[in-house]
Amino acid sequence: MTRTPARRLAEVAKKVGVSEATVSRVLNGKPGVSDSTRETVLTALDVLGYERPSKLRGQRARLIGLVLPELQNPIFPALAEAIGGALAQRGFTPVLCTRTAGGLSEADYVDMLLEQHASGVVFAGGHFAELAAPHDHYRLLRRRGVPVVLINAAVDDLNLDFPCVATDDVSAATQAFTHLSALGHDRIGLVLGPDDHMPSRRKLAGFTEAAQRAGVSVAPVEHALFSLEGGQAATTRMLRQGVTGIICASDVLALGAIRAVRRAALTVPGDVSVVGYDDSALLNSTDPPLTTVRQPIEPMSMSAVALLVNQMETVTAHPEELLFEPELVVRGSTGPAPLREA
Repeated sequence: MTRTPARRLAEVAKKVGVSEATVSRVLNGKPGVSDSTRETVLTALDVLGYERPSKLRGQRARLIGLVLPELQNPIFPALAEAIGGALAQRGFTPVLCTRTAGGLSEADYVDMLLEQHASGVVFAGGHFAELAAPHDHYRLLRRRGVPVVLINAAVDDLNLDFPCVATDDVSAATQAFTHLSALGHDRIGLVLGPDDHMPSRRKLAGFTEAAQRAGVSVAPVEHALFSLEGGQAATTRMLRQGVTGIICASDVLALGAIRAVRRAALTVPGDVSVVGYDDSALLNSTDPPLTTVRQPIEPMSMSAVALLVNQMETVTAHPEELLFEPELVVRGSTGPAPLREA
């Protein structure tokens, strides 16, 4: 069906709850419309997929791109909910952009958001955290002066000058290791994401330092894709080295680790203790309930939105990294190290 000018007026008016005459005045730049109504009409135009009139295209919409790598890992829907709620409270409309295999890339979404005159972009767990990934679309946003906030540790030498909000990965790995060590484990392994993933590298640094300080006899490290299957494969390899404690860089990896332990005819936590990371939804209902390191999603999301709005209101953006302290949540997947046979 062709989207005629009359249909456009009707759809936008219905979306906003104003008359078609009011929409017409906004689109033609006529007076007699409040600033708040004018902004609401322009945002509705963007949301419905209509192009703004050429004379209005220089004005940014109150749309914020929220770019996520996936939605299968429960931590990302949790972030989307928290950030989306914080944006809505400030009068912005979040636009969810999720990468999928064979679908749109981060760069594709950036092009789309620029075409829609988005006011800013929040990236959570994006290519900025991967050394071998493409980064040109971040530089494009920087050149265009679009406010951007990153959630997660970024590659050190990108020089993007974007503010960043992250959980302290070194502290997370240290807390998990200290917990297992206190339970008597001295053969502790670490399952991470890909080796070019910056949060994984930071966790590795914390784990290595803690292992050296404790003088553990076995401390293997495995890299895997962030998936249940990746966690299972990495843990299967690690069990051959006799570990009794496993720290995972995500809760999804930890669930894969538990599956691998059981398929090896062992028990959790009787034979092997498992620690996750994120504290995703419903993980207190798994069997056994998962011990994990909790990311403070709500305060991180509020801070990310505040940093984004600060960029919109001031010319200078401070490329600072706000590090949030994680919290160890002890449940049923960790227990005392098994007794060694004499």
